[in-house]
Amino acid sequence: MSGSAPPDPAAPVILFDLDDTLMAHRAAVSAGLALHMRDLAYEGDAAAASGHWHELEEEHYHSYLAGRLSFEGQRRARARDFALAHGEQLDEIGAGAWFDRYFERYRESWSLHDDALPALDAITAAVPGARFGVITNGELDFQLAKLDRLGIGSRFEHVIASGDVGVAKPDAEIFRIAVARFAADAPVGAAVYIGDRFITDAVGAVRAGLIGVWLNRHGPDASEAMVEADAAASAVLEIASLDELPTLLATRLTG
Repeated sequence: MSGSAPPDPAAPVILFDLDDTLMAHRAAVSAGLALHMRDLAYEGDAAAASGHWHELEEEHYHSYLAGRLSFEGQRRARARDFALAHGEQLDEIGAGAWFDRYFERYRESWSLHDDALPALDAITAAVPGARFGVITNGELDFQLAKLDRLGIGSRFEHVIASGDVGVAKPDAEIFRIAVARFAADAPVGAAVYIGDRFITDAVGAVRAGLIGVWLNRHGPDASEAMVEADAAASAVLEIASLDELPTLLATRLTG
């Protein structure tokens, strides 16, 4: 008989989206924007303003992901369009300064979702040996700063950001890059990805060969999901809260 030790079992890798999955991004946006509007003496309904800002974020951030705007360019475009809707015209320098002031207010409002830390702790207990990571669309330094400020940066072995690797979710390549980084350190068993966007996160993960989990915090409104009817969409697992995740993962990964 050989005296060599058996190889370590391949551990599961559990990957998370950041904004609106672990971090309460929308809440921080709403709070930060309301403070910024107060500073600028902008009038208007706070809820409506937040909705408009979210629309601008979707529009211009996707232009950044598609390569039509730089990271700074999409920030300035959002600032210009929002300020114009409140009667203020901004040039490039002014738009940059406007966004910087908003960003400080947004940053002051960063917080985790209430279920994030309990879920991470419970998964660690329920899935022995699980390894954790983050896949996020954005600039690596910015996302690392969020994780550190939120006090959870040390919980993740790897953080994969689209701005660093040159490809963004839902492209399968970013998920494969993430799994490869873990595999370079130690064998990887099953890989799971959890995110709040049905197509960008959950369907994208399934198409890349991962287990895709859709965190649908807002109930039955699944308009984004309705446009997807392929096999990848049907394989997505759905939860309403991260509280459901430890049991789901224990059943799937340790059965």
